[in-house]
Amino acid sequence: MTYVQIAIYAVPTENKDAFTAHAERVAPIFKKHGALSVSDCWGANVPEGEVTSLPMAVKCEPSETVAFSYITWPSKEACDAGMGAAMTDMQALSFDGPMPFDGKRMIFGGFESVVEL
Repeated sequence: MTYVQIAIYAVPTENKDAFTAHAERVAPIFKKHGALSVSDCWGANVPEGEVTSLPMAVKCEPSETVAFSYITWPSKEACDAGMGAAMTDMQALSFDGPMPFDGKRMIFGGFESVVEL
């Protein structure tokens, strides 16, 4: 079964194009280092909850949109190796300007797939 890494962000809505450009720039790096797929998604229907919700989890402000990314890998071992190599590659690149989101409010984690169709 595959291994999946996810990240959830609060992105200033005005930064949608910058978020998309950033995702388009880094996705090939993950693929180069063994990722099976890379997907970045922009919130279209992410309701605020009463007790908990994705917007609450990332402390989304009214001027922000929840975005979600996931990378699939053949295994956790492939992820560990691939992420390390991808981070090294990305540090070597020159990124212009700040990140399009507040990394301090990003939520991320890795998951072992238990059902795949």
